[in-house]
Amino acid sequence: MTVSDAVLVQCCLNSDEAAVRAFVERFQGRIFGVCYRMLGHREDAEDVAQDVFLRVFRHLHRWDSQRPLNPWLMTIAINRCRSFLQQRARLPSPSEFVETAAAADAPDSADLAEELQLGLEQLREEYRACFLLFYQEELSCVEIGTMLDCPEGTVKTWLHRARRELAEFLRRRGVVPDVQSDLQRV
Repeated sequence: MTVSDAVLVQCCLNSDEAAVRAFVERFQGRIFGVCYRMLGHREDAEDVAQDVFLRVFRHLHRWDSQRPLNPWLMTIAINRCRSFLQQRARLPSPSEFVETAAAADAPDSADLAEELQLGLEQLREEYRACFLLFYQEELSCVEIGTMLDCPEGTVKTWLHRARRELAEFLRRRGVVPDVQSDLQRV
């Protein structure tokens, strides 16, 4: 029998070590998955996911038990990823030569999941967050707007742009065919 999120949170607040372990086990996959897709590097995602859990347990008493737990957790995860990306952006970037060499070494037979991850890394932070929350976490545009503190219409625009940019990236990489070019040849 699975314990509800509210009961599990209450047990965590009562310093029940087994409940804390169960809480981490229940949500670590989702949180790590969002962090990994936002950041693109396993080690960074592990560090940020750990930071997410530290923040969650520090502020667990603030969670409103009348609301679902998962969106609250995902909001914390997305915000921690955004902060990490801002800090990483301040670091010096690698030279163009290194980026070009890395792209040339990429295997031609990379599967769709790897190509999609590469495409996600190319998206603007907002587009990536919307895409992941919508498709991976299956949240509605309204819920995403609440989490990212923006209007529903903005979320829809970001989702549209994310899909368009990902499709274009996958076409450039030769993963999906260029339907427009094929139609023009006929």
